[in-house]
Amino acid sequence: MSSTANISTLKAPRLETVVIAVICVIVLAVGAYLVSQRQQALRSSPAGHDGLQVWLTSSGLSARNFIGGWPMDQTAVGLLVVPLYDTALDKDRALASSKEELLQQQDEYDLDLAPILEKAQRAQTLVILPKWRTGMRLTGRAHPVLRAEPNRLAGTLGKLLDDNQPELIFPEVPFTEFDYQSANGDMLQAKIYAAQLFKARGCTPLIGAEEAMLLGDCALGETAANGNERVLVLSDPDLLNNHGLRLGDNARIAVDFLGAKAGDRNIIIDYSRASWLRDPAREPERERTWADLLRFFDQPFLTLWIGSATLFLLFLWRAAFRYGPISPDTAKPGASKSLAIRARARLMRLSGQDGALTAEYAAARIAATAESLFGVAHARHFTNEDEFLKYVERRHAPYAPRLKAVLSEIRKLPAHLPAHEAIHHIDELEQVLEQITHDA
Repeated sequence: MSSTANISTLKAPRLETVVIAVICVIVLAVGAYLVSQRQQALRSSPAGHDGLQVWLTSSGLSARNFIGGWPMDQTAVGLLVVPLYDTALDKDRALASSKEELLQQQDEYDLDLAPILEKAQRAQTLVILPKWRTGMRLTGRAHPVLRAEPNRLAGTLGKLLDDNQPELIFPEVPFTEFDYQSANGDMLQAKIYAAQLFKARGCTPLIGAEEAMLLGDCALGETAANGNERVLVLSDPDLLNNHGLRLGDNARIAVDFLGAKAGDRNIIIDYSRASWLRDPAREPERERTWADLLRFFDQPFLTLWIGSATLFLLFLWRAAFRYGPISPDTAKPGASKSLAIRARARLMRLSGQDGALTAEYAAARIAATAESLFGVAHARHFTNEDEFLKYVERRHAPYAPRLKAVLSEIRKLPAHLPAHEAIHHIDELEQVLEQITHDA
């Protein structure tokens, strides 16, 4: 029963294995949490559009946020709202190395032009140009000094439209108001702080004038030659974002305009970096492929996988280096006691206490000799040196004086002893114990 218990105990998971597994799970959870928190922090910030989604839903419209990850039926999308947080499409943003650089950073994350064009071709799309640097989101203050560079914005707008030289216009007044007539005939006024307007070829103003429009219906770049691809462009996100909805009649204009464009279908605020729109008639649902699994090894997941694998290998290497593989003799009865003796001997050897180690060894050898002479059941009484000496004096008298002298010399040894002297005393002890064993 004792042997079975020891073996089952050794098969249980080691503490180190449990710790490694817990750390890996924590690393993956923290990585996923940080990625989702960055997106959530942007959406709920003054520059985000979570307030728009809540406001549209409370007004009776079907509106929801979308961050990608699964195909979406494009026939059910009435209007796709695509906020851009990248002032230089197809270019990697420069990561900030200080607090000042972070406040002046112009891009929140990187976007590519091709998915945006594909979205506009598949569904009616409203593209919202960026306006504010990261400092506006972090500080919660909208100040002209935190606006993005006009040249970068003009480059982004030129890539979207059939115009190589669009013009951005910045009125000098703090607040700019625009007239808007709702579907029921009411006259509303959009109010924008530090307005960002534009003028581009092929655009029809919906809010504003042709020379300086806030919202326009424009020809889509690279496909305008067909004459049937259009895209809605909002040059100033403050008309619809959390910061600007509370100004003027912006909130009422958002419900009227977006609701009219979407009709009875869904309004999707799309934060995804790829196009997930699918036409069920032309693109039926496909079977899963290995490409779906490989997406989990793209960034930022690739960094998390590499970090977790490195951490796991580090712990595994350290555990193997320190403990080594399990030896078959460690599963035998009494293995724990043997391991304890070995560990103690190793510690004493490493600390240079060869004299004390010799004394411990002598006691262990006497116990082992007694077990071999009398068996396990009767050896306990004779493992004591005095009792073993009495036995030798009675049954092996010729060897008793030598054994007594050897043990006496070993007891007098100092703790720190040269190795060759310790080996000399051990040899003498082994010789006399071997003679007693053979004589018996």
